Amino acid sequence: MKYERIKGTNDIFGPEISYWNFIETKARKTSELFGYGEIRTPIFESTELFIRSVGEETDIVQKEMYTFVDKGGRSLTLRPEGTAPTIRAFIENSMINSGLPQRFYYIGPMFRYERPQAGRLRQFHQFGVELVGSAEPSADAEVLQLAKAFLDSLNLRKYKIYVNSIGCQKCRAHYKSALKQYYAEHYEEICDDCKRRFETNLMRLLDCKKDFEIAQRAPKTLEYLCDDCKRHYDQFKSILVALKVSFEEDGNLVRGLDYYNRTVFEVKHELLGAQSTILAGGRYDGLCRELGGADIPALGFASGIERLLLAMKSEELQVPQQSQCDVYAVVLESNALVRAFEIATTLRNHGVVVVTEINSRPVKVQLKHANRLKALVAVIIGEDELSKGTVQVKDLVNQNQSEVEFEYASDYVLDLLRANGRKNQ
Repeated sequence: MKYERIKGTNDIFGPEISYWNFIETKARKTSELFGYGEIRTPIFESTELFIRSVGEETDIVQKEMYTFVDKGGRSLTLRPEGTAPTIRAFIENSMINSGLPQRFYYIGPMFRYERPQAGRLRQFHQFGVELVGSAEPSADAEVLQLAKAFLDSLNLRKYKIYVNSIGCQKCRAHYKSALKQYYAEHYEEICDDCKRRFETNLMRLLDCKKDFEIAQRAPKTLEYLCDDCKRHYDQFKSILVALKVSFEEDGNLVRGLDYYNRTVFEVKHELLGAQSTILAGGRYDGLCRELGGADIPALGFASGIERLLLAMKSEELQVPQQSQCDVYAVVLESNALVRAFEIATTLRNHGVVVVTEINSRPVKVQLKHANRLKALVAVIIGEDELSKGTVQVKDLVNQNQSEVEFEYASDYVLDLLRANGRKNQ
């Protein structure tokens, strides 16, 4: 029987891995430069965690979660997002005792049952950050500044930052009243999903792609902000201006999860079409309290790695390809294997990628495999070399070959790589 990968998942290998490693390395480095430390949470959590945090009436909970009952009769869910698990871990492990604010970042797989398409898979991967313990606009600015620094480190240029404020519970109530009145007048024109949202998740009406024109004419959240929320939003924007972080206001920008309040933002890439959002986030000041912890403000963002990869390729950005093989050790005699391993160990200690022949194959087959791996140098050890205490060193680029005494072989290979500018030892 031939097995195939599950729909909505991908195998990641070969040259593609270099893009993933590049993005993940930049995510770690940028986060750590801002003082954020890595956190790793389980891939599955209690289903109730996501219902309480994300919202029972959101599309994620209603349609998209991978939920199952384990042998103990507990309802578990593969994590659809990273914020709720991070806050759960913060509360459960009493991290507040280490002082506030605290800064976290994570990289890992998430799971949602959606229609697979470019940049949207059922198992996808996110890089995200969470800043726990500050209600100040400066925290919002820091998180967005980190997001921009990360995207710039990938050499992306064709993106735009959009910001908005959706207010607090107090001013949002007035806004929802105006929004409901507006959509009631257009109820017969909206799609079936929006008719459901009209009753259950009103602000998600603004995010509908089918009813885009109706959403564009809807009341704006900024028109209903209370004085505190307006002051917070204005200070946030003024810091961005001072930092020379370019942004545009989008009065229709909302987030799809219930826990968001006040500042929200998205970054869209102009070459990706319908799936253009490559990073999004905002403030979620009530989530810690909702999940059983203290009333601690927090905010963060998440970025889809698959989307970032598409954005990089759309801009034709290249990343350094990881070498599969710098040196190939050709073994022509079983007794030569230990000698080959000794040279390989010495070279690896100098950062050289060495592949040693472990099958008994003719020399032509071994050299053909070395070329397939794009090896730069071959070290050849056979019966004659063993008897003389030497090795053959072949430059596979220039096709030059020299016989070298065994004890000098590693240094000779290192010099050869340096001389050709192919390895900075």
